[in-house]
Amino acid sequence: MDKAELEKVREWADEKLATGDEPPWAWDRYMTLRETLDEILRGMEAVTPLREDSPRPEQPREGHLRLVADNDRQGSARSPSGRHRSIPLPM
Repeated sequence: MDKAELEKVREWADEKLATGDEPPWAWDRYMTLRETLDEILRGMEAVTPLREDSPRPEQPREGHLRLVADNDRQGSARSPSGRHRSIPLPM
């Protein structure tokens, strides 16, 4: 959604709040929606969009750290000799 659409939704929520005809649970929801939209719109104003001629951030390169699975059995540890030994787990 762009800024104009978010402002349109905020205006709709304001209209619902202004009527006073909504039940208390709905009024709370409209108020939460309005507050959330205000925060999003303030955040959008604080962020400067990238221009077409501005440099783009570099993509991550290969060779960086990567996540590796730990295939070791849960509840066991290696002894200094390299063999697995069972460690009792607390119950």
